[in-house]
Amino acid sequence: MSDTVDQEVEAIKIVLAALAPLSAKARVSVLEYAMKRLEITAVSAPPVGGMPPGKLPPSKPGIEGGAPSEGSLHIKEFKGSKKPRSANEMAALVAYYLVNLAPHSQRKETVNQSDMETFFKIAEYPLPKQIRVTLQNAKTAGYFDAAGSGEYRLNAVGHNLVAHSMPRGSATESKSRGFRKKQVTSKKAKSSTRKTKGKSQ
Repeated sequence: MSDTVDQEVEAIKIVLAALAPLSAKARVSVLEYAMKRLEITAVSAPPVGGMPPGKLPPSKPGIEGGAPSEGSLHIKEFKGSKKPRSANEMAALVAYYLVNLAPHSQRKETVNQSDMETFFKIAEYPLPKQIRVTLQNAKTAGYFDAAGSGEYRLNAVGHNLVAHSMPRGSATESKSRGFRKKQVTSKKAKSSTRKTKGKSQ
């Protein structure tokens, strides 16, 4: 991951931490002053009346890790609820998040190495020693399809993993595991019955 992206992520964290304790009106005032001081004209601050209490202004398109927009979920919270147990599962989680839950300006259908580096860090998930092969490993695990040019697309297996099987040990997964166990037990019982009948004959 480049030093520039590292610096952007760190700056975002610092800004969010500084704005969080302030009221909605104070946040807007701070942002307006900072933009004027830095001569930023491309981004307009949201109106004071339109900012719900406890919500931060949405980030501009292309800035990773900003505050989630209305109705979206921050990836750190999503990671905490799903509890990925491996880098492969975390890669699938990042892709699912970017397709379904990220602020609309950040949503995308495919992911790449840069996305993994950025969102692993924002979610505070440990970076693998070889982050460059994370998506390849997750593809081998069956969670992704290659989309060309270093891009990968979450497939149905990866979607179901994140949506229905995480966190591991959840009620859905336990129910599925119990069903499979019941099927195996039933097959064993039938096989045993056939063997017993064969001996008696």
